[in-house]
Amino acid sequence: MAPPLPQSQRSASPSQPSGKSEVSDLKLQLRQLAGSRAPGADDSKRDLFKKVISNMTIGIDVSSLFGEMVMCSATSDIVLKKMCYLYVGNYAKVNPDLALLTINFLQRDCKDQDPMIRGLALRSLCSLRVANLVEYLVGPLGSGLKDNNSYVRTVAVIGVLKLYHISATTCIDADFPETLKHLLLNDPDTQVVANCLSSLQEIWTLESTSSEEASRERETLHSKPIVYYLLNRIKEFSEWAQCLVMELVAKYIPSDNSEIFDIMNLLEDRLQHANGAVVLATIKVFLHLTLSMADVHQQVYERIKAPLLTQVSSGSPEQSYAILSHLHLLVMRAPYIFSSDYKHFYCQYNEPSYVKKLKLEMLTAVANESNTYEIVTELCEYAANVDIPIARESIRAVGKIALQQYDVNAIVDRLLQFLEMEKDYVTSEALVLVKDLLRKYPQWSQDCIAVVGNISSKNVQEPKAKAALIWMLGEYSQDMHDAPYVLESLVENWDEEHSPEVRLHLLTSVMKCFFKRPPETQKALGAALAAGLADFHQDVHDRALFYYRLLQYNVSVAESVVNPPKQAVSVFADTQSSEVKDRIFDEFNSLSVVYQKPSYMFTDKEHRGTLEFSDELGNLSISAESGDSVVPAQRVEENDKDLLLSTTDKDDVRDPGSNGSAYNAPSYSGSAPSATSQPLADLPFSSTSATGQQAPVSSLAIDDLLGLDFPVGIATTPSPPPLTLNPKAVLDPGTFQQKWRQLPISLSEEYSLSPHGIATLTTPSALLRHMQNHSIHCIASGGQSPNFKFFFFAQKAGEASIYLVECIINTSSAKSQIKIKADDQSSSQAFSTLFQSALSKFGLP
Repeated sequence: MAPPLPQSQRSASPSQPSGKSEVSDLKLQLRQLAGSRAPGADDSKRDLFKKVISNMTIGIDVSSLFGEMVMCSATSDIVLKKMCYLYVGNYAKVNPDLALLTINFLQRDCKDQDPMIRGLALRSLCSLRVANLVEYLVGPLGSGLKDNNSYVRTVAVIGVLKLYHISATTCIDADFPETLKHLLLNDPDTQVVANCLSSLQEIWTLESTSSEEASRERETLHSKPIVYYLLNRIKEFSEWAQCLVMELVAKYIPSDNSEIFDIMNLLEDRLQHANGAVVLATIKVFLHLTLSMADVHQQVYERIKAPLLTQVSSGSPEQSYAILSHLHLLVMRAPYIFSSDYKHFYCQYNEPSYVKKLKLEMLTAVANESNTYEIVTELCEYAANVDIPIARESIRAVGKIALQQYDVNAIVDRLLQFLEMEKDYVTSEALVLVKDLLRKYPQWSQDCIAVVGNISSKNVQEPKAKAALIWMLGEYSQDMHDAPYVLESLVENWDEEHSPEVRLHLLTSVMKCFFKRPPETQKALGAALAAGLADFHQDVHDRALFYYRLLQYNVSVAESVVNPPKQAVSVFADTQSSEVKDRIFDEFNSLSVVYQKPSYMFTDKEHRGTLEFSDELGNLSISAESGDSVVPAQRVEENDKDLLLSTTDKDDVRDPGSNGSAYNAPSYSGSAPSATSQPLADLPFSSTSATGQQAPVSSLAIDDLLGLDFPVGIATTPSPPPLTLNPKAVLDPGTFQQKWRQLPISLSEEYSLSPHGIATLTTPSALLRHMQNHSIHCIASGGQSPNFKFFFFAQKAGEASIYLVECIINTSSAKSQIKIKADDQSSSQAFSTLFQSALSKFGLP
């Protein structure tokens, strides 16, 4: 290897300056060329400008060249102008004082004869984003909006939006929004029209939070004249502009069905567009316009299948995934419409795993009596895939299809074959699915247990799979000869099991096995309870203590609690509520569909939009303490629940402490154990008959299992005092939102409102004043007739206990739905009675 060259012989890279001397050299050369008109001067300036921009790009401070760069910009060479504008825009943001030096030459360039230079100069002038310079923007922007060249007008329209973000008052006072509105309806250039639409939507949306006039102007954009004007020019717009227009059309409410058909006929050819974004935007229009027309809506699904499947097969995997995500949403809403196209969802060997996973979910959704055999056969091929995550997903898909009651006989046989494949990940996934199958189809227990009994617990390492195996050992211990001994060996290795889920299942399974085979399981039960009581995990400790006290009280009662006769599970809970799914559907053709979650779950508060209806309190207007005004929220369109798209009711309120097992660990707040014991009569689990005599106690000496005694205090439940509220309760929005997320739902009920109260809701502030008179305060509100949404809070008099309420009122049905969350859940019903009483009196003189 040759020795390195001396420092003096190294060649300096144009993008790696040797130090401050090179910046000084650039400054000297720029100054010499500043006023030069000699031939070739522009070429020399280009070389110097390139070096300056290169140094700036790699983080070298070349702000000292600001004056020379501005002087050299006095040229008609557009390339030099662009590089100068790039330099000026970079340093103007960090040094507002330097930005003042650029005003004169930028304003001069805004009047240049070349429209390209005029547009570039105006864009750079608006991009300085210095609040002290806004007065210099008004004149050039006004001239730019009236410029004869469409490019300059296009830049000026976006410049108005930039000015609004720098100084909203200056923008409104200059009457720029009205100018944009005029250009929207009269400008011959479609790009100018599209920019006007985009700018006006953003400006009026932001202004509507404090101005009713802006709210009316924003609604004007959804009016028939503007929508029809844009639709009639739809083919002239660029692809981005077409998507923007159709997003506006999707929010338009036609007056009758004929108008809906007119719009759909006009946009029919957009479904054949080569751009996927345009196709998705068109589909969104079709879907939203026909929500209230069940038959037509179904025909829309049939019509959009071919364009969507075409888009999936063309383009990059990333584009295919985006289209597939939207197709997945539609398949989940109307699976039987896509059931005949299931082969389009087969996985190709060269597809990325994220595409395969989405296709597997769709195959699961479209499975029915006619295609189950072919789909399951295909999925079983994927189970042997070298891609282990996809193999796992395919096994889960087979199990989900089995839970849908399609050709169960063949599917159970396939799952049992998976258990015999002797691959760890296949066995683990199959065990979890067999557990769910047995919960739904107990009649298959003999066949399944025969195979499961041959699986050694030592070969199952994944927590969920081991928990499933332990569940089956306890549930079917009477049919599995070795069940007590397998459970005993697992209890002996208690300390080696790190998963709380497995330890919880082990406790329950040992209890079940004890009730079925007591002599063989007594030792294992004692060891399990002792280990559970000493366990560091709170849920495990609480469950062990609960079981111990239950056994200590009455073995028969314990058996009826832990191992009661169980009915087969008919429907497994969905991971997403229907409300969330509808919200994602409303945000069709957005990232919400790709992420499979509503926008408020992944966007920050600044970009969530104003006054959107959501479960987030931050998206509603915060009302004043006096409750004198209610800010109207963005229009809420209620989905018509037709037969095609009908969804289940909201999920039942579930206990937040549920761990997914058959039994939940009870909460325990008792005192620490001591060496003395108390009689069974003092146990909190004791029950009395109608005559006041205690129920018979089992003669079995449960204490002999452990040799431990625990004291238990007498549980008394005093009658609650009448509930009174603090009329001066105060709660800040941040605390409300934090509590709303953390607390479980105590009550969820539906009330009726009086006709007079419904009539009074034309001014929602009346409801807020009425509830405040009953010491129930509104912290946030939103909505527009017929749907209103309010968040209330109240405080228990003399205590810090807070009650939180979400109240949704539908004036067309005269119904109100409320959800109550409370610090003190024991008094939730009393507060609900107070709230209902106050609400029922609303509107009465």
